Order: sequence, then structure tokens, then C-alpha cells
Amino acid sequence: MKGLYFQQSSTDEEITFVFQERENLPVTEDNFVKLQVKACALSQINTKLLAEMKMKKDFFPVGREIAGIVLDGILPLDSEDPGFCEVVRVHEHYLVHKPEKVTWTEAAGTIRDGVRAYTALHYLSHLSAGKSVLIMDGASAFGTIAIQLAHHRGAKVISTACSLEDKQCLERFRPPIARVIDVSNGKVHVAESCLEETGGLGVDIVLDAGVRLYSKDDEPDVKLQLLPHKHDIITLLGVGGHWITTEENLQLDPPDSHCLFLKGATVAFLNDEVWNLSNVQQGKYLCILKDVMEKLSAGVFRPQLDEPIPLYEAKVSMEAVQKNQGRKKQVVQF
Repeated sequence: MKGLYFQQSSTDEEITFVFQERENLPVTEDNFVKLQVKACALSQINTKLLAEMKMKKDFFPVGREIAGIVLDGILPLDSEDPGFCEVVRVHEHYLVHKPEKVTWTEAAGTIRDGVRAYTALHYLSHLSAGKSVLIMDGASAFGTIAIQLAHHRGAKVISTACSLEDKQCLERFRPPIARVIDVSNGKVHVAESCLEETGGLGVDIVLDAGVRLYSKDDEPDVKLQLLPHKHDIITLLGVGGHWITTEENLQLDPPDSHCLFLKGATVAFLNDEVWNLSNVQQGKYLCILKDVMEKLSAGVFRPQLDEPIPLYEAKVSMEAVQKNQGRKKQVVQF
């Protein structure tokens, strides 16, 4: 039985994906189950986090968002089994029942983005009806789920689009997004647009997709030039607002901190892996998993999924995902 693994070069820059034969699964222990995998979603691997957690191995299993008979869930960060395999062994604390109406690919393709959206909007920013929220890059797989959760909670949503296709996608959302800000040409000021939309009050919650720490002239990466500067985020944030950032290397200078202090605003870092790092949060984690599946079954979550991928194409597809290529969620179907 083969599984997909990744091997990191000595320079820690290049990642190689390989299929390897796996040994037979060990005898199932208490609270562990064998799961026949029906679908496994592809997500970028945070090699820096694995290194910081001292989890470096010669070969690391790939694929953690899985759906199968009879249960589905996210494999823990330290799982020895790759999700891209016919059968895996997993602890019952990482599983949740899949509603009958939900397909295997929908379950695997939504579970992680659903957890991230709940972590950001429910636990880190306490989203409620009437709040205004800016969701950057709303046409991404994660952005789509975050917008749908915000709308379900009764929030006013503003979002950014990185291309004409993304803008058209966001304009088709129902209920409609209050304002779609097209940042593809680099000429639109996100802060000005948000302040105009909120009558100068600023938004209550910002969920970024990365921020620019330096000026455009000092930023060589063209993609990063489309991101808002950290000063723009602070400017558009309202009094008592919450900034949820995915920028793990965020640097705030004393004037930035002072401005946040005057607004009584907070900054929180979105790391959805925290649920798997401590058993103290296990109950909340299982509640999130269950609620994500229920909202998927009820049609609240409508994920943007690409066509299912056969297992033999998983290696090539994972290489593209690791390079952040493609917009829709990639799911391997067994």
C-alpha cells in the first residue's frame, strides 16, 4: 500500500513529493480506528512550522484533510500516516461524523478552511450580527468559506479581488458583498475604500491574506505588491476593532502600536494548528468540526472545489498547491 510523502532538501528550500510503500498498519489501539479514505484535500505544507515544532523527518506524510467510511476529520500535525493512502489509522478525537447529504470531496475540501474561518471569525474576533468585516482575497478557497460564515452571522462583508475573474466571482455572491475592491491594478487604496463604505468609522474586523511590511519600491515580489501595507490595515481598522493576520513575521513599530492603542484595537495571529497542539482545546475543536459539517450539509458553506483528482496525479497536483498555484480547492478522490 503506497502513500504520498515529502522530502525536504538540505537547504530547506526545495520540497520533493514521492510515493512510498507503507508498512502494514499496526494493531489498532484503544480510541484509534482504521479509516478507509475516500477523499483527501490538498493544502500547502508549512515547513517552517514543522521545523520550529522539531518535527523534521526524512520523509513526512502528506494529506491531512480526509473523508472516508464512516468518519472524516483532519489528521493531527504529528500523524505518521499520509492522507493520500487507501487506509489510515487515526485517533477518534480527530474525527467527526459526515452528514449523509455531504459528498466525500465536499467534506475533505471544506473541513480545514472551515476550521480556519471559525478560528478567525468566532474565536479570535467574536463576529456577530451588524459587524463590518474586511476579508482579503475573498475569491480564494479559504476566503469563500470565511465570507459565507460572515454572511451567515449577519455581518456586512467587504472583500478584495486580485484579478478580473476574482472580481466577477465575488460579485456573484448571494447574499451580495457590500463592496468588492479590485486591487489587481495596484491603483485602488483599500483603506480609502473601506472608510468610504463605513462612513469613516472603519471596519470592525480585518482578516488579511498577508500584508506588505515594506514600501512597494522595496518589495521585489510582484504578488506581494498587491497586498495592503500594514499601515493601511491599521488606518482602516475601527475603534475596538480586531485585526486577524496570517502574516507570521508581522513587525509593528512603536507608532503602529500607539495607533492601535488609541483605537483600543487588537492583533491576533491565525494559526489553525493550535487546536492540535494541546488537548485542553479538544472539546472546542470537535464542536468546530461538527458545526462545519452541519453548515456544509445545510448549504451555508458552498466550497469552491476543482474537479476531483485521481490518486496517480496527486504528486503533480501537490507540487502546484505547494507553489500556491490555482484558486479552487484541490481534492484527490479514491
